[in-house]
Amino acid sequence: MEHLRIKNIQMEMLSVVLCSFCNKEFSYHRSTSSLKYHLNAKHSAASPVVRASTTPHARSQPRQATIDQTIRHKLNSTETRVEMEKTYPENRGMKRKAVDQDPLQTAMKKHNSGSDVADNAAAQFKEEQDHIPIIKISSVSSLASPSPSSEREDCRLIMSTAMTSAPDLKIGQKLNEGKTKQIFELVDQHGLVLVQSKDQITAGNAARKDQMEGKAAIANKTTSCVFKLLQEAGIKTAFVKQHSDTAFIAAQCEMIPIEWVCRRVATGSFLKRNPGVKEGYRFSPLKMEMFFKDDANNDPQWSEEQLLEAKFSLAGLTIGQCEVDIMNRSTVAIFEILEKAWATQNCTLVDMKIEFGVNIKTQDIVLADVIDNDSWRLWPAGDRSQQKDKQVYRDLKEVTPEAMQMVKRNFEWVSERVQLLLEPQARGRVVVLMGSTSDMAHCDKIRKACMSYGISCVLRVTSAHKGPDETLRIKAEYEGDGVPTVFVAVAGKSNGLGPVMSGNTAYPVINCPPLTPDWAAQDVWSSLRMPSGLACSTVISPEAAAQFAAQIFGLTDHLVWCKLRASILNTWVSLRLADKKLQAYNF
Repeated sequence: MEHLRIKNIQMEMLSVVLCSFCNKEFSYHRSTSSLKYHLNAKHSAASPVVRASTTPHARSQPRQATIDQTIRHKLNSTETRVEMEKTYPENRGMKRKAVDQDPLQTAMKKHNSGSDVADNAAAQFKEEQDHIPIIKISSVSSLASPSPSSEREDCRLIMSTAMTSAPDLKIGQKLNEGKTKQIFELVDQHGLVLVQSKDQITAGNAARKDQMEGKAAIANKTTSCVFKLLQEAGIKTAFVKQHSDTAFIAAQCEMIPIEWVCRRVATGSFLKRNPGVKEGYRFSPLKMEMFFKDDANNDPQWSEEQLLEAKFSLAGLTIGQCEVDIMNRSTVAIFEILEKAWATQNCTLVDMKIEFGVNIKTQDIVLADVIDNDSWRLWPAGDRSQQKDKQVYRDLKEVTPEAMQMVKRNFEWVSERVQLLLEPQARGRVVVLMGSTSDMAHCDKIRKACMSYGISCVLRVTSAHKGPDETLRIKAEYEGDGVPTVFVAVAGKSNGLGPVMSGNTAYPVINCPPLTPDWAAQDVWSSLRMPSGLACSTVISPEAAAQFAAQIFGLTDHLVWCKLRASILNTWVSLRLADKKLQAYNF
């Protein structure tokens, strides 16, 4: 179709602009009566046809004159404003006429001959009824690469990202490249990088390597969803946000060259290294292993002692016992969180590998790199024959187009399901009943703590002593809508709320009395000693009462459970770091 042909022209022109490392403006307008292309640059006789990058690096390149000549040859004009207009019929459903000659070449010839390109193009094109500005790229900075050919390849690789990104995102030099991704610095955002995925799948340290169209978008979608899940739970990661279909923005880290592998079920290389263990053996607790990233030696397995003796120093942080302990504990927590999430899709997380880095700005150890379908084994319903991960690609006896389509369908299945991990299974609610508004401050602490777990909280005022009928009416109001509910009774002195609620509802009831220093020892007994048949618990701290309610909801809502699990990890990490700091002070 004609509009697709025009899109191709647009991409060709932008490719010339991007890959020549020049700053210029490109815009595409679909007006009421015309379709226009603009490629604007300074065009005086004394200045280059295309304005070169103003960065010191770009100015210092001796090949700039050659680049200007190349661009001047491409444009073949002393002016760089090109306009093409195409009118469309009012009835868009009519078949458009084919254009035998390339519109861009026609426009260039007419422009060089001094004729009005817009008038000439209007005779070929039909009228469009609306005006829609499509894209504008104000500037693109050059990439540092070892050769011009690799520069052009890198530039085209990130072109799709540039086409969908905000105009102020400036891509700097390539910092690193792996088998399935590239890392670029962001010029105007110190401490952040762009992680660009590739359409490449590998196995056996790239002994097997194939292109799989669409894999970059699938992997990026999977990684972004997984990191969002972990971040919302409270896990520290390098992930900032998804930038495009194939790239995300992350905090810049110096990577610790260790792959941490966590296993729930024995399979794969573990069976080869541990003969006698049958496939399917279940590890409880989880089995932890670490491997030094060394492709030349097939990533040898390391012990904790080897890691400590390596004395890695990254971003000013030396990796010692404290840091190893944090990574070890974090790996277990991350696995358990993802295992809990995948269980909601009736899918077993068999094993997983992750990597950590040191944030160059904060010196924190954070989960970094990516977590996609290359990173784990997933068995739907615990059945290995239904596996959906990269092991299917590893097991291929022969790589054929049909086999690669099957692998791609598995990857797509995972990327679709992983989005569901962000959705709660059953959203609960906490209803706090206070005997008086004088208890508002105490109740507000419960409300804030509930919100930190993603649980809604409602505050009500009622007295079981002075208005029992109203208390029971409020109870019935929340029992009748089908939302899972935990009641928290806040009543000082003689607590009647908790016992009355517990005796008249099957929902959990938690006593959280606002005790005062003068009468605490006496008042607490009305919450502790219950008649037979009542089962309300008593928690003195308002934050602990909210946590107890969260643990109840966590049994059916994996998102709440994940927040609780991450909270346990973060509490442990804070204590470990505090002890390390104290030891350094004592020394």
